[in-house]
Amino acid sequence: MLAWERLSMIKRFIQRVLSGRPRLQAPLTIPLEKHGIDRNRISSCARRVTDGLQEAGFKAFVVGGAVRDLLLGFEPKDFDVATEAHPEEVRGIFRRSRIIGRRFRLVHVMCGAETVEVSTFRGMGSPDEEGHERDEHGRILRDNVFGSQEEDALRRDFTINALFYDPSTQEILDYTNGVADLKKRLIRIIGDPEQRYREDPVRMLRAVRLAAKMDGEIEPKTRAPIKHLAALIQNVPPARLFEEMLKLLLSGHARDCVLRLRKEGLHHGVLPMLDVILEQPLGERFVMLALEKTDQRVREDKPVSPGFLFAALLWHEVLAAWKAAEAEGIKPIPALHRAMDDMVALQVEKLAIPRRFTTDMKEIWVLQPRLLQRSGRRPYRLLEHPRFRAGFDFLQLRCESGEVDQEVWAWWDRFKDAGEEERARMLMPDHEGAKRKRRRRKPRPAAGNEAVPAGS
Repeated sequence: MLAWERLSMIKRFIQRVLSGRPRLQAPLTIPLEKHGIDRNRISSCARRVTDGLQEAGFKAFVVGGAVRDLLLGFEPKDFDVATEAHPEEVRGIFRRSRIIGRRFRLVHVMCGAETVEVSTFRGMGSPDEEGHERDEHGRILRDNVFGSQEEDALRRDFTINALFYDPSTQEILDYTNGVADLKKRLIRIIGDPEQRYREDPVRMLRAVRLAAKMDGEIEPKTRAPIKHLAALIQNVPPARLFEEMLKLLLSGHARDCVLRLRKEGLHHGVLPMLDVILEQPLGERFVMLALEKTDQRVREDKPVSPGFLFAALLWHEVLAAWKAAEAEGIKPIPALHRAMDDMVALQVEKLAIPRRFTTDMKEIWVLQPRLLQRSGRRPYRLLEHPRFRAGFDFLQLRCESGEVDQEVWAWWDRFKDAGEEERARMLMPDHEGAKRKRRRRKPRPAAGNEAVPAGS
């Protein structure tokens, strides 16, 4: 070992002791007969990646959420790999791969339609170390300090996410007693909770999401700092916050997650209006119903529209802004458009909701007053609208929550499937049309009797 490598290791050890990080310990090795995860349950791409790295002489493991979910009996959505190989070395082994990221340099290895994310073991870097950078609140901005597998385990967020599975031996390496916490359904952060939340405030949201997913609890010391550090969420880049929020809402446990967010005081930094919505009886019924239906669809493996879900979460704030605009004397439809624009602008600033979702949200909202019009040719035109189904489902939520009479949804449910004769009988009297007066046209002067301008 070179002298500078020894000095670097000594430096990291001293920093770790002084920073209060947990000391390294020998891992608990759990064999296949105890954990029951056969290598065939790992995706073929993840096996190919670990096999390729090990054949090249590097340590490589499936790590994190995939191992956790397999132990819980869930089917992982993706598989991540951790290795001692540096990004450039990983890139050299796999032809279809690319290095990404600034905050963390990672490698994406592609196998057909599947992509496996490969990270290099990370060390206990300090703010003054090359490749490591923090902001004034302690949040890590850049962290490309590499280390050992043991250090990498202690750098992970929660004990249940610091588990390493080796597909070649089918063994699990546990450095933090994560398997024991998993059995107790306990979310425990690794190291000092306040320091770890300052390094990455998103960990507070993850703690809530994992507790809801596992139907478990956040360990008291892990939970203690959350309320007074909740404001740090506002320092997280909006795009990253949106990504975490989407995971939470599409977890299949969104209703429980939102309730836990409110309990922990985290809802202000996620959806700024969510706390107001949940204090309104009608608004809370509507939101909870939308979340319950989303959870049901996720569990049944049915597609879910993020645009629809965000439209539901923000609908009652749009309603309030709409009424306020009308009170200022603005006509109903322009008032609705102003309310929609204001709400979307506020949320995009916090969450960076992509335009494709905000477009869906606005189209669903603008259909709602049109669905209350059931006379003339309007219903026929609405059936041809490309977003009719989403607007119709949204109307169903409004009816089921008590906001709109149930008869309105029942009428549309029948009208959309009825024949032409039945549809004609179902149309409501066109009171608006009867009130509209036709503009009288001035009689055109007879030929040869055109008016002559004065002074001709």
